[in-house]
Amino acid sequence: MNVLKKLICTATVALSMASAHAGVMNNWVFNPNGGGYASGQAVGSYLDMYGSAFVQITATSADTFNFVEHGAFDLYQADSNSQPFPSGGNITATFEAYGSGHFNGAYAFGGGDLQLFHNPVKQYGKTDGIYGANLGTHIADLEIMFGGGGNVDGNGGPVAGSPSTVLVMGWVLAPGYFFDGSGNDLLSDPDGRRMMLNFTSNGVAPDLMMVGELACEFSHYTGPGCGLGTYSNVAGNHYFTRNTGGELKLLSANVPEPGSPAILAIGLLGAGIVLRKRGKKA
Repeated sequence: MNVLKKLICTATVALSMASAHAGVMNNWVFNPNGGGYASGQAVGSYLDMYGSAFVQITATSADTFNFVEHGAFDLYQADSNSQPFPSGGNITATFEAYGSGHFNGAYAFGGGDLQLFHNPVKQYGKTDGIYGANLGTHIADLEIMFGGGGNVDGNGGPVAGSPSTVLVMGWVLAPGYFFDGSGNDLLSDPDGRRMMLNFTSNGVAPDLMMVGELACEFSHYTGPGCGLGTYSNVAGNHYFTRNTGGELKLLSANVPEPGSPAILAIGLLGAGIVLRKRGKKA
């Protein structure tokens, strides 16, 4: 990896740190049935999530790649407290993202979206909608921010057990679900709400339903398994992941003054631009 690539990778990590530096909101309330603050569930820090995703990779050089990812998640409890959301409180999410990375190195997200839904009927993991994850009331519309990411192996696949981070910004769309500790409905956030999703990814051999729902239908993949032939993961091209240990956290609403990570990122990106200009002149 040349100096410019190293600067850009380091700047990406620094920008991600700066975005997350706002701090995680603790002691808030979530009502999975949309019934308001009084009957909601106290949340110390995060909502638990798990899910699956289909990732497609396109090499852009011997060292780099672009990717697109389509996944579905189930949100089922808070703070790993072993107290599943009550009947009717089925919260699911769809995940569409794109980004770039370095083989046997780091990757970062460039954009995409995370959509949250409340479905009174448990349909996650079924064929209705997209893997049963986009049905019911649309409760949040979140845009994936530049940065985050994690590490991949030499084929662009997930390093087993490696953590990933997704930073999102958007709006709560329905009242009665998300509240701060004082009981204020976050539907009223004028500037939107920032959240952070952390999870651990591992490669997995998918079942037929995962292939049909996430690859064929959601990502419009047209290779083997979607029409003719039998699907299989192909290193360096496409694969499925099982995402476990997911934590969806709320970040503080106010944007802090630029701290050390942000200043470092700006400096690194500036240095990269100077190097690129010098390279062109040479």
